[in-house]
Amino acid sequence: MPTIVDAEVSKPARITGRVMSGVVVLFLLFDGAIKLVPLPVVTETMDKMGYGASDTLARSLGIITIVCTLLYSVPPTSILGAILLTGYLGGAIASHVRIDSPLFTHTLFGLYLGLMAWGGLYLRDGNLRALLPFRR
Repeated sequence: MPTIVDAEVSKPARITGRVMSGVVVLFLLFDGAIKLVPLPVVTETMDKMGYGASDTLARSLGIITIVCTLLYSVPPTSILGAILLTGYLGGAIASHVRIDSPLFTHTLFGLYLGLMAWGGLYLRDGNLRALLPFRR
């Protein structure tokens, strides 16, 4: 059975990947933290999106966000975390589509964040690069 070995990643690619991943992690940890409190803006927004102003739901989403983000930020579980975050962000996109939010600023924001998460992971993880090679 073939195994994936640590593929070399250039220093600039690794640094760029870490910066991209860091931005995603900081944003999602902040997002999860404000849902744990939960701030009034969170429950009001959830109500506008049709989920009701539930503190329990907000806290649950905050825990899910933080757990998935922590999995993404730890190298041995980063791919699992990226997969889970992709599903979470897909749900956010679907919610915005359902209420007809502005396309480029609200609806596609989850796509932008997901692309940054996977792009950062691809740039910093040689194993992922070996698994999904881009050829010229």
